[in-house]
Amino acid sequence: MLQKFDQRNKDLLVYVKDGLYHRDEAKVSVFDSVVQGGDAVWEGLRVYDGRIFSLDEHLERLQNSAHALDFKDIPGNEEIKEALFQTLKANNMRDGVHVRLTLTRGEKITSGMDPRLNQFGCTLIVLAEFKSPVYPDSITLITSSIRRNNPMFLDSKIHHNNLLNNIQAKIESNYAGADAGIMLDKDGFVAEANGVNLFCIYKGKVMTPFAHACLPGITRALVIELCKENDIPVEERNLSMTEFYTADEVFCTGTMGELTRVGEIDGRKIINRSGKERFKELSGLFNAITKKAGTPIPK
Repeated sequence: MLQKFDQRNKDLLVYVKDGLYHRDEAKVSVFDSVVQGGDAVWEGLRVYDGRIFSLDEHLERLQNSAHALDFKDIPGNEEIKEALFQTLKANNMRDGVHVRLTLTRGEKITSGMDPRLNQFGCTLIVLAEFKSPVYPDSITLITSSIRRNNPMFLDSKIHHNNLLNNIQAKIESNYAGADAGIMLDKDGFVAEANGVNLFCIYKGKVMTPFAHACLPGITRALVIELCKENDIPVEERNLSMTEFYTADEVFCTGTMGELTRVGEIDGRKIINRSGKERFKELSGLFNAITKKAGTPIPK
């Protein structure tokens, strides 16, 4: 599942702070907060046929995350959209694109932890790449020993760049030969995988963990909405690993990989005994929306 370099991205133009730079020249200062302490927030966006999917929802979460971390001089959504459109048009990108949108607290006058040292406003980075969904048709998971952050420590509602606990879970899954690691909450219930939200389906009912110790993902929210709109039973609740082992179907959601089936967890094959194909149904509904929804890229 390791991503490979796409030659179409060889000469990318990347937006940093106030303009576009070739990927080889796109830099941030060593005094920037993202370098000093991972002090930044981010969003992942997808572009389908000239439209940026769920852009308003992503920008709302970006603004909320930056406000929760007390960033100053946060650029407005119109400014961010203009940088995004400028980047996509400069790279002639209209489909099959993933965008990493990052907003850092900005550059400091000297190194240090105190946010009062940040006196130049935020740094906006728009990194757009030609990139198809990164997961294969089916993936394998293991249970990680690394617990997911919860509001007692670092609230997962803040979509921040400090991803070390997720990276540790990914390292574990790499050594185990799996595609990702399931992270539990402090009480041992499933939170999410290291980079995606999780769903399980049992006897036709779609279930997903509460968003107490996981990012309440935008694709996750869309799947829940699709269930409600199409009379598919859906529930958010505490879920144990046993319920995932014995589910009829398991899948994960996220902007980078869209909806992806899980075929195996901790060596247990996921066996569909129900005869229902909820995942296929939901994938179809999701794909139909991506073909028509989104914010058009101005020509």
